[in-house]
Amino acid sequence: MRKKIVAGNWKMNLDLEQAGDLTNEVCRLIKENETTTGGMAPEVIFFPPFVFLPMVEARCRELPGVYSGAQNCHHMEKGAFTGEVSAAMIRSLGVTHTLVGHSERRAYFGEDEPLLAQKVKLALENDLTPVFCCGEVLKEREAGRHFEVIASQLVDGLFWLDKTGIGRVVIAYEPVWAIGTGVTASPEQAQEVHAHIRKLLAETYGQEVAGAMTILYGGSCNARNAKELFSKPDVDGGLIGGASLKPADFFQIIQSF
Repeated sequence: MRKKIVAGNWKMNLDLEQAGDLTNEVCRLIKENETTTGGMAPEVIFFPPFVFLPMVEARCRELPGVYSGAQNCHHMEKGAFTGEVSAAMIRSLGVTHTLVGHSERRAYFGEDEPLLAQKVKLALENDLTPVFCCGEVLKEREAGRHFEVIASQLVDGLFWLDKTGIGRVVIAYEPVWAIGTGVTASPEQAQEVHAHIRKLLAETYGQEVAGAMTILYGGSCNARNAKELFSKPDVDGGLIGGASLKPADFFQIIQSF
């Protein structure tokens, strides 16, 4: 059975006290309800800003199935890159995951597939699980190019990996036109793209690898629509933005399987 995951990307939000309160409350809800979630409980990953990672990681260590991740890592191993954070630094905190290629990194910082491939390489070398983000902008969706765009992102950013390497990656489909807009891809649209991604994986790595890969949906996923989205056969969870900042909503999403 494929791993189910609910990940919360806090982006550039909260102060230290708020971050602590959010982490503690979500962890409290998970712990108090673990008997009701049972074997169906998904893995939970917090992606806080860098400055909160030590605090969040310390709390995550106390609960099985709850992990911390970085929102980004640098594409070089080390060096004179003031203000940047390396994969090795992140892993030294005990952190287990990192986002790679979030649409905001692509749009605002010009990150492209050759650079993202370097990030994936360093993440894996430092025993971090890359959550590789892919997705089309509105113009590409309207032109019917979304399958083509996503295939290009995956081929150039990920498909240089061997079977062992690709098996250590989580993929997140995030239609850029649905991120922070309140517009969500319909469950049918999400399933169509997730199935397309799995088909590309099968063509490259075989059906066994494709069937074992976790593919998340990200794009205005919230407590109201998560259950229907997660019911689709190729949607294995969510990369949650704004709703991950509200403990009750985020926990409801965790319980949506």
